[in-house]
Amino acid sequence: MKLKLKTVFVLYFMVSLMGLVYALMQLGQRCDCTEHDLPKDRTISRLRGELHRLQEQIRKSEATKQPQKQPAKPSQPTIFVITPTYARLVQKAELTRLSQTFLHVPQLHWIVVEDSPHKTPLVSDLLVKSGLAYTHLHMPTAKDRKLQEGDPSWLKPRGVEQRNEGLRWLREDRRAQPGGDTQQGVVYFADDDNTYSLQIFEEMRDTMRVSVWPVGLVGGMKYERPVVEGGKVIRFHTGWRPSRPFPMDMAGFAVSLKLVLANPESCFDGEAPMGFLESSFLQGLVTMDELEPKADDCSKVLVWHTRTEKPKMKREEALQAQGLGSDPAVQV
Repeated sequence: MKLKLKTVFVLYFMVSLMGLVYALMQLGQRCDCTEHDLPKDRTISRLRGELHRLQEQIRKSEATKQPQKQPAKPSQPTIFVITPTYARLVQKAELTRLSQTFLHVPQLHWIVVEDSPHKTPLVSDLLVKSGLAYTHLHMPTAKDRKLQEGDPSWLKPRGVEQRNEGLRWLREDRRAQPGGDTQQGVVYFADDDNTYSLQIFEEMRDTMRVSVWPVGLVGGMKYERPVVEGGKVIRFHTGWRPSRPFPMDMAGFAVSLKLVLANPESCFDGEAPMGFLESSFLQGLVTMDELEPKADDCSKVLVWHTRTEKPKMKREEALQAQGLGSDPAVQV
């Protein structure tokens, strides 16, 4: 009986050992799992096909979907900016800086008037590339009104004919448009060498008649401004002849388009005494009591009467005398 049990035990051990050896040998062998993987591969391929079809359906749906109507925004009054300009070395630099300020102002139409008998390629090219809505005009200043070399800038009023030409075009163009006489808009006179905060354009946009604000670095002072009490302009802070009807700089006011159209004879008087050019235009449009103070009751400066220094060309002139001057074909 003991022998038989021992024999059985040995046989069991041998069979188990052989099974273990066989299993270990199979671990090192490559398994041909193709038959097992085929169903899985087919499933993945089918899912990928379904995903591709869904993506195509989404793309087609987006392409044919009607855009949702956005709520209509209330239209803003257009700001018509009249800028007189004249040929000089810094002209392109001045107009480039100004145009890139205007690009940030919505609903603005720039009226550029050259002091020239014809439109120049420099200004034409700049306006075409500006990205702005614009009108390009020209009107030469009469010879007897032109400043001569060495004359002080205050000796004769500048930009008179150009501003009046801008007003003439604006009146004719608006009347030619259906409903142009009743269009909401603002007219502003922006010289090409001044500096403007974007805020000033939003301040002036709701002008009813004539709106006013301070101007910095003007008249030999840090600023000039209307003095406001109780929401009304009562006098002007200025260092020269405060008794003038409207002792303000050209950059310190804007006029309602309706008011300009309703007063077709209002213009700038080129024969006005020194310092009275602004008054010659405003006197027929508004009284001091009707002025609309902006810029926090005229307590903030948002426009500056800056001037670009005239470039010194001594080295250029010396090179030109030697026939080595800069290429005139390069537009500066």
